[in-house]
Amino acid sequence: MHPTIVKHGKARVFMEEYYLVCEDSLEGIFTGIYDAYLKKKPHEQIHICVGEEENYRLFAIYETCYPDEKKTASVAGTIIREFGREAYLSICRALCSGDPDKGEAVYKAVVAGFSMKNKKELMGNLSNPYIHRVFEMARFTANEAHYHVEFLRFKELESGILYAMIGPKNNVLTFIVPHFADRLPLENFVIHDEKRDIYAVHPAGKDWYLVWGDGKMGQPERVFSEGEKRYSELFSCFFHTIAIKERKNYGLQRGMLPIRYREYMTEFSVKKSSKMSQNAI
Repeated sequence: MHPTIVKHGKARVFMEEYYLVCEDSLEGIFTGIYDAYLKKKPHEQIHICVGEEENYRLFAIYETCYPDEKKTASVAGTIIREFGREAYLSICRALCSGDPDKGEAVYKAVVAGFSMKNKKELMGNLSNPYIHRVFEMARFTANEAHYHVEFLRFKELESGILYAMIGPKNNVLTFIVPHFADRLPLENFVIHDEKRDIYAVHPAGKDWYLVWGDGKMGQPERVFSEGEKRYSELFSCFFHTIAIKERKNYGLQRGMLPIRYREYMTEFSVKKSSKMSQNAI
């Protein structure tokens, strides 16, 4: 993006560009959107940056926006009131995307939404490039969350806690935990997003919560129970021997179960004997 140039008579005037640098979180980006409206400047001159800005631009003003609960609540309430809960959910999914342009896309989509006659149809206006971008990111996040609900595998630790590790491209943890909290309400379990070092902790019979690691300790040593080791081997053996060798279809398998999910799945991570390997999928 370059400085905005406006012709004024024979002279050309450079319009100041504002870049609001926000934390990579819903609270951070919503705070940035709130501050953008406070500036009372044309929206074309204001941009939202997520995380650390690497390439600073000439003739641009950079400001850091720190997450603010009141500003976040104000923006969230406005989006729900003006555009509806479905649009709000789509925006939340888009903000959990791993794409760096999500802040800018959501901000400009909100701006476009306020100029629409029927604001409740915000996410249906796919002719707008920013709304279309939000739609794409929201769909990708929702699809990945759906995959993790299907492919997530718990393992029992020596302490009896159920542990699962994932490594998604998008921050889908908050979208998948409610499913398992509903299905396993009386179990102590932890789901660990190793890429972001975030833990979803569910104490038996209580509400789940998130814990952020500091990223400095490395991966903690996990000791699995003897029962878990035996059942993992049995499940892996079953998985690899049930396949019919003559009917293998690797292309279809990769389409139904993308390779990037397999390193976290019991049936692919447990070491197999040479006999099992002959029938491996």
